[in-house]
Parts: sequence; C-alpha cells; structure tokens
Amino acid sequence: MLDLILPCLNEATALPWVLSRLPAGVRAIVVDNGSTDGSAELAQSLGAQVVHCEQRGYGAACHAGLETATADLVGFCDCDASIDPTPLLDFAEPVVAGWADLVVGRRRPENFGAWPVHARAANLFLAQRIRVKTGVRLHDVGPLRVARRIGLLELGQLDRRSGYPLETVLLAAQAGWRITERDIAYRPRSGRSKVTGTVRGTVQAVRDMSAVLAR
Repeated sequence: MLDLILPCLNEATALPWVLSRLPAGVRAIVVDNGSTDGSAELAQSLGAQVVHCEQRGYGAACHAGLETATADLVGFCDCDASIDPTPLLDFAEPVVAGWADLVVGRRRPENFGAWPVHARAANLFLAQRIRVKTGVRLHDVGPLRVARRIGLLELGQLDRRSGYPLETVLLAAQAGWRITERDIAYRPRSGRSKVTGTVRGTVQAVRDMSAVLAR
C-alpha cells in the first residue's frame, strides 16, 4: 500500500485522468490548497481522500498530506497530468527492496513544450548546487518522490513554499539517506501552470529554493 499525495490548486481538468491512472494498491490523498474550480468536490466524487489545507503554498499542501497519510510508503506527485502515475509502484521499488531511502523522479520531457527552457535551466542550476552542497548526484529536483512516511516525518521539513522538495533532499542527505533517481516521462501539463510553467513562477521557485539552500 502506498499513499500518493497530490497537492492541488484548480486542477479539475486534470484530476479525472490522474486518478484513473493510479495502480492498485495506491491511495490518492488530494490536498486542496484553495481551489475555486470544484477540484476538491470532483476528487472526492472520484474516490480520493480530500484534505483541505488553508495555508497557501506547495510545501504546506505536501506536508498536510504527509501528516494525513497512514501507509508505510508515501509518494508526492503533481496532479496536473504532467506525470503518469501508472508505474508508481515500480518507481518505488528501490525503497521497497531496501536499497534506497528516497527515490526522486528525473523528468524526461516527451516533447520540447512539456518543460519550458527557463524551468529546465533553473532546475539544472539547483541540481548543481545540491551536488556541491551534499555530494548527492541528482539531475532533477522533481515533483515525484517516494520514501517511507515515518522517515519523512522525522526529517522535520520547515519550508511551506516551493522549496519543500529541495529541503526534503537536503535533510535526507544530512541524515545519511541513500538517495537515488529514476527516469519518468514528463508530459505537457493540463491547464494553466502556476509555478515553473511561467517565468514569474520559476523565479519565485528559485528564490524559495535558494532560501532553503542558504539556511
């Protein structure tokens, strides 16, 4: 059993496809972060557990989902249809088999438009800083991550904005976790991007992650 945490802000167009792609043994926890398009009601009607997170921010939604989860294994994934969750259990296999503590998805865009150039450049910059700071050779600070729930809770993440995935990797490295990455197909998202799909969102994400690196 794996609980998949899906931070959600106005993703009604993508949710039916995402939730229909969940493999058996995966429970969806959709964390609504203030949607106005009926995402929460839709997700509940489709069988997902819905959590309402009043504090705005990607990290706030992720952590609310983590605190709600009960399965031993926990995953995080965007619910904008940019990632197909069908192979999630295979993706989690290094943790299940015991030779990794954290698996991070390395996005492989299906086409040029799936991942804007400015977002790729920002991700490359952050990945290089992670390697310098921790020695962990990651190529992506991506939205898909899997680890054991208790271990994640014990890391004590404090960031509640876009720096949450980076903080997770940094704290895991400091704790001596075995971190690995696996390729994942990255599709054009459904609907309007609120973070890295826009230059403004990318700049804000870099600021948030740089603040985490500086702490």
